[in-house]
Amino acid sequence: MALAATLAAEDREPPILPPIPELVIGVLAFFIVLVFLGKKLLPNINKVLDERREAIEGGMEKAEAAQAEAQQVLEDYRAQLADARHEAARMRQEAQEQGVAVIAEMRSEGQRQREEIIAAGHTQVEADRKSAAASLRQDVGKLASDLAGRIVRESLADGARQSRTIDRFLDELEAKAADATKAEVTR
Repeated sequence: MALAATLAAEDREPPILPPIPELVIGVLAFFIVLVFLGKKLLPNINKVLDERREAIEGGMEKAEAAQAEAQQVLEDYRAQLADARHEAARMRQEAQEQGVAVIAEMRSEGQRQREEIIAAGHTQVEADRKSAAASLRQDVGKLASDLAGRIVRESLADGARQSRTIDRFLDELEAKAADATKAEVTR
């Protein structure tokens, strides 16, 4: 109440409202600044904003183009990768087939060599057996004639007779040995 009384006591204008000449000058200055800003600064600000919007839109278009290109490269890469996998599988299959063929060839070559070695061994054994038999015949014949000469106390110098006697004796021994072998086999 005291404030109201103080205001009523004074006949002057309220302190919130400025004086009219200051208000008119302030409004005119405001409109001058507003016109200056509208004519000079606002076009520059709009120009900068438009350039920025165009740069952003251009960047987005470039990004979209780059993304589309990257997607195409990725699809190409995946297709190449799939082709490479198929090629690798084909090459692996060929290598396995070649490996099987090489193994089969090596087995057949090994079998052939084994058979050659066995045949050569049989031939060598047969030759050694014949050589041993001939040598044994001579040694046994000589021993038999020496033994017969000692028993009879005569020399069996006749070579033909000695040879026939030795051959007959050995043939009889071989026949007995063959009969014994057949008898063992039949058991």
